[in-house]
Parts: sequence; C-alpha cells; structure tokens
Amino acid sequence: MIADNSFIADQFSLLSKLMDIHGENSFKAKAYASAAFTIDRLPQQLSEIPENKLASIKGIGDSAAKKIIEIFEGGEIKALTNLIEKTPEGILQMMKIKGIGPKKITVIWKEMGIESIGELLYACNENRLTLYKGFGEKTQKSIQESIEYFLNNIGNYLYAHVEKLAHVLDEELKSNFKQYEFLLTGDFRRQLETIDKLEWVTNVPEKELQHFLLQHKFVTEKIDAEESIYKGKEENIQLNFYHTTSDRLHTKLFQTSCSSEFLNEWNKSYAFKSLSVYDNEKQIFEEASLPFIPPFLREAATVIKEAELNQLPNVIQPKDITAIIHSHSKWSDGNNPIEEMAKAAIEKGLQFLVISDHSKTAFYANGLTEERIKAQHEEIDELNKKLKPFKIFKSIESDILNDGSLDYSNEVLATFDIVIASVHSNLKMNEEKAMMRLLNAIQNPFTSILGHCTGRLLLSRAGYPVNHRKIIDACAVHNVVIELNAHPRRLDMDWRHINYAIEKNVLISIDPDAHSAGGFNDVKYGVLAAQKAGITKHRNLSSFSLEEFEAFIKIQHAKRS
Repeated sequence: MIADNSFIADQFSLLSKLMDIHGENSFKAKAYASAAFTIDRLPQQLSEIPENKLASIKGIGDSAAKKIIEIFEGGEIKALTNLIEKTPEGILQMMKIKGIGPKKITVIWKEMGIESIGELLYACNENRLTLYKGFGEKTQKSIQESIEYFLNNIGNYLYAHVEKLAHVLDEELKSNFKQYEFLLTGDFRRQLETIDKLEWVTNVPEKELQHFLLQHKFVTEKIDAEESIYKGKEENIQLNFYHTTSDRLHTKLFQTSCSSEFLNEWNKSYAFKSLSVYDNEKQIFEEASLPFIPPFLREAATVIKEAELNQLPNVIQPKDITAIIHSHSKWSDGNNPIEEMAKAAIEKGLQFLVISDHSKTAFYANGLTEERIKAQHEEIDELNKKLKPFKIFKSIESDILNDGSLDYSNEVLATFDIVIASVHSNLKMNEEKAMMRLLNAIQNPFTSILGHCTGRLLLSRAGYPVNHRKIIDACAVHNVVIELNAHPRRLDMDWRHINYAIEKNVLISIDPDAHSAGGFNDVKYGVLAAQKAGITKHRNLSSFSLEEFEAFIKIQHAKRS
C-alpha cells in the first residue's frame, strides 16, 4: 500500500484513539490526534518532504515525525501494531461506528464487558446502555441506528477509493494473461457511488487465474464453472470473475453491466436474436436497431424507451466543466489562499472561481464574521484586477439555521454575488423539521444554490430524511439551483432524484466543495454521478461560460428586489 497522507493520517488518528481506550498517556494521544489533523490537510505529500524537515512542520513535531519515518521504512507504526494486537477485533470495528468515541468505547468494553458490535446492538435492544453514565436514551437510540446503518453497508467502498485499485488490478491481469481477455464490468462499470466488489468477464482458464491470485495474497471464496470469487487480505474487497468462452465475452459483459430492472425489460423485447457472436457491445444494440446505451445509463427500464425514441441525453463530460463553484480558502477552513486557488483553476483552463467560505455560525470552521467578509471582498477585488480576464466571484456557504433562516442580515447577504445555503448543524431531524428548514431557506430570495441537501456522508451517515420532489418543486418555483456535491463521500443530491429536477427544469451545479486546490479534482466524481442522472452540460451551472454565469447572477439578484 502506498503511504500517502490519507493513510498516514488514518494511522495517527487510530493510534490516538487506541491510546485513549487503553488509558495511555493522554498528552501524547492528543498530540497524535493533532498530527493526524495536520497531515490530512497538508497540500503536499509527506513522501515528497525530506525526512529531516518533517518535525519542523507545525502540528507534527519530533515524536510524530519519527513515526512517519517508521511508516515509510516498515509500512507501520510499531506502537500502533502493539495496541491493535491487544484490542479485540470487535472493539476495532466499534471504532468505525459513528457516535461512539474512545471514552464511550472504554465504558462499553471495560465496564459493560461488551466486545463486539452484535453484542452492543443486542444491549441497545435490551435498553441496557442507559444504566451507565453518559448513555441516555437518545445516545442509545443513536448508537443503535448507527450500528444498523454500519452493518447494512459493511464491505462497501466509495467508488473513488477503489478506482485506483480497479485499474491497477485490471492492468496486472491483462499484462500477465496477454493471450486472454479481461473486461471490467458490474457496479464499477456502471459508475455506482459505492462498490462492494470488483468484477471482470474473462475467458482465462480458472486454474491459471487462481494460481496468479493466490500468489498475490488473494484467498479463494468460491469456484465453479461459471464464476470464481476471491477476497483480498489487504484490500478486503471481493473480486468476481465471470468465466465464459471467447465468443460469449461481450454477451456476458452486457448482461453484467446492467441493473436487474434494465436487463429484465431488455429481455422482454430484445432477447439476443440472430447473432450468436459479438465482437463488441455496440453490435448488440445495432442488432436491436437501437443507439448504444452506455453502462452508466443502464439502470431504469425507461431508458430503453428513450433509446427507442432516440432521446438518450448527450451527457456531460469532465471537459465540459468550466468553473469551480463552492470552494473554501484559508479565510475559513481551506488549505490555500484565494490567489493559489485561482491560479490552480487557471492552470486547469477554467474560466472562473466561486469562493464560498463558511459563514459565521460555523465557528468550528473559522466562519467569516461581517468584518472579515469586507476584508475578503477587498482581496478578491484586487485579485480580479491582477488575474483578469479570469474572475473570482464572491460567495458564502451560509448556514441554514434551525428555523430555516440564513445566518447573516439581508444587508450582508446582498454583498455576495451568490449564496449557497447548507445545513451543517443539528442534523438529527425528522422529515418535518428538515423540510421546514430547507423550504424556508429555498424561499429566501438571497439563496442561489441549495448545498448538499441531505447532509449524507456515504457509508457513514445516512443524512436527514427529505421529500426530494417537494424540494425540487420549491427550487423550480424560487429559481434555486440544486447542488450535486462532487465530494466522493457526499454525491448529494443523489443522482436517483435528479431526473425529476431535469423534468422540472431545475439547474444542477456540480461542485467539489473543495477545501484545497487539489480538491478541484473531485469534480470528476460529480460528473460520473451526473452522467447516471442523464445531465447535459446545458443543465449544469458549473458548465456555464463566464458570460452565462454573469447573466445567471443578474437573474439571481433580481429575486432580491
């Protein structure tokens, strides 16, 4: 495994938590937690920094620097390995459950005698947690819901987290079996946001494949004539191989690249007819007298009807992104000054940048006070003179408060080109409460974009419940754009609901929510999700030209009068 900053930060975070659980030096535990926070936000990879300079990085220090070098040299922190060996597997799993921090885990393990998630869930069902200090009914209910959510998603991975592994394995398989075919298929090929397995269609003899995978530390889960399944010891992701003959490769590829709903509808009218051998998937569609339907659109049965009517969308591509909307600078919790963010956007050939730092309620993210907003706007004015014709727009990610209002006066909101309204606090809401807050924010004439509308974090937080259709209807009435937050942990609004937004002529904005210049790259994952929703570049705000975006701002400002 490559020791990148994300991996190293995770190791320090885990070390800090385990030290707390085992009652070790609290000062050191806090120092390692601080190092994890610092490393995760560094704009440069630690592997690119000379080892003798590591300790001088603010937030790292000598002790953490030595452990970073340990990782580079041996792939691990020995102190962490020792703590892991002393910790039951169930306790390590428990640390992945939202809402259960080290202090609570210490009570659960040392006082309750519980060492597995299953035991803990049973204890919640028996109402036993409330007998212990720090565990009220609400806490117990929250833990129970988090466990159930975790168990429903165990074994799943973000698309972005398996993407590199998928391509590396694909290249290795093809280079080691040059006389055979390996075709990536399944959920990964359909660009689903979470992946529980990587799948290939292949004509390689199963015994040859097994020998290769066992050498590469994969273990056999299942083998039969049509399918073999392996599990990685390090990656812990399932690999499925669909074995077929050379003349059936593309038939099998098609069948494994569709949702069950799509495939069932296809088989009703377009069961494979005259051709028994296909050189590629396009021939399957040609035989049916249909345009090619890309795998990412093979979800709903209605897509087939769209193809029959020649109404498939010309979906957005990464090259169609012209701007970065929703980005954070050092003025709040970003890693880079505005000028660095702007120059990074210019290097990518983009036309403009929207800076939308956190608002004052987000004190934990260094949200902007009214005085700091004025100073930031003065800096943006100077940069726009310097960087012309590139343009930086003044925005804010304004918190939606408990009553649905935004956290600045109208006079302050009027100083921004656009306002992104988002919920960041009190996320544990029922649908009625969530809808009240969101609808009030949408009705606010200063709201231009509704940010990450459910607050979900894929595989860790379900998000608050909302009625997506009512939100979209309200956005249509009040001319509010809906964000497709491109961060691979969010991808919110979910692509499954965006088709209705297209019907209602509501604009989508694919935004990276970037907290560094490197975060601009997350736009890619938003585009992949947008493709599944059938979004064209004309319906995406971050594909507007500079002139089109300025016209959009004029329309938004007209709402304020």
